[in-house]
Amino acid sequence: MSGTSTPLHHSFIAGGLAGLTVDVALFPLDTVKTRLQSAEGFLRSGGLRGLYAGVGTAAAGSVPTGTAVSRAGSTTTARPQSCPPVLLPALRRAQSARSLAWTPEGLCPRNLAGIGKRPVSSFRVACIVRVPIEVVKQRRQTRREISARHILTRTLAEEGVIGLYRGLFSTIAREVPFSILQLPLWEAMKAGWWARRGRPVEPWQAGLCGGVAGGLSAAITNPLDVAKTRIMLADRHTEMAHGGILTALRCIRRQDGIRGLFAGVVPRVLWISIGGTVFFGSYSMVMHLIS
Repeated sequence: MSGTSTPLHHSFIAGGLAGLTVDVALFPLDTVKTRLQSAEGFLRSGGLRGLYAGVGTAAAGSVPTGTAVSRAGSTTTARPQSCPPVLLPALRRAQSARSLAWTPEGLCPRNLAGIGKRPVSSFRVACIVRVPIEVVKQRRQTRREISARHILTRTLAEEGVIGLYRGLFSTIAREVPFSILQLPLWEAMKAGWWARRGRPVEPWQAGLCGGVAGGLSAAITNPLDVAKTRIMLADRHTEMAHGGILTALRCIRRQDGIRGLFAGVVPRVLWISIGGTVFFGSYSMVMHLIS
């Protein structure tokens, strides 16, 4: 049973534009989150001053991540492998058989089945591109008096190129579970809404589904995000800088308790919920316009 396939360049254009819009518009929330997660504390990291410090660096990293997410979430012709049983009653009420396929577990949307596997490889590629940008951006957010160029040259001089990839594995450790949660939730919510309405969801509805899915995923994975931030911001001579994500989690738990593991969870959830709504809504709109 064949399905529709989204052209690669369409996904790149839609994902890139959507990612850039979200990152620039919601950058102050990201800055607040980063400063709350910093070991130096919110006020010593800048408080509410200079909330757009590092926005240029962030904008440069928006397109590779946006295109990776969009390609992971685009419709494919791959054979479905699985479908959450909870969706089956609603899916059986769906009127459009073109979008559905039978699997060993029952009726399932083509672009929902197996989606948890695709974001993993996509985000690995995006992380390789974005991690150096994230290192410079977060250090700029917490040390706003220092320019991004100075941070870049100093990191290269003291640590070499490998210093720009500090936090690579912790970033992947955060992004993989986040994307595995977010994208299937987004597709499941759209599928349920489609089944109830009897017709495809509108872009604004796809956006709302993306916002809810992103917010839930952000809250669950917040401890991993705190660990990633601490590793990237740590002095190069400390245990935090050279340890892995488990070491970072233990250090944070020992020093700040459970509260420390959920530092910045409110702005992170707000940022990703609003960002998810805008990203997936605008992505769906752009895909509709250029397809």
